[in-house]
Amino acid sequence: MTVASHVFQRASGARVKVDAEALARMLGFRQIAAHHVEAGGVLLGRHLMACEDVVIDEVTLPMSGDRRSRLRFHRAREQHQQAIDTRWQESQGTCLYLGEWHTHPELCPTPSRVDIDDWSRRLREDQFEGESLLFLIVGTHAVGAWEGLRNSGEIQPLRPL
Repeated sequence: MTVASHVFQRASGARVKVDAEALARMLGFRQIAAHHVEAGGVLLGRHLMACEDVVIDEVTLPMSGDRRSRLRFHRAREQHQQAIDTRWQESQGTCLYLGEWHTHPELCPTPSRVDIDDWSRRLREDQFEGESLLFLIVGTHAVGAWEGLRNSGEIQPLRPL
């Protein structure tokens, strides 16, 4: 199956492109069957120079320390952080932590109260470049995207293009 990249529009008009390979890796964890558990990881990529566009080039996949169930995903902080640090060093500081992704067992995913609370906490506590974090939820038939703003804490849906 060939997967095309996805592009979302931010409230500012800037775009977020999810690379085809990164998207395919996330789609491989869709919760299509009743026994499939949630999966997730972090989004890695870059802010483009001279504009506000962002490209998600890579994602981490579930790791052994993650806690996963049908309706919950909690990532192992240290293992995913090590992947973030390694990619940042290998890229000489151009591959950055951009946010989080996880799956939901629903056609068109919507964030739960737990998701919103977790995203709000990440905006307050995580160290990241730029003024926002991105959050993707992979459903069984669609991928949803949101942007959390550092200063206001507001979480806004992104529009698929």
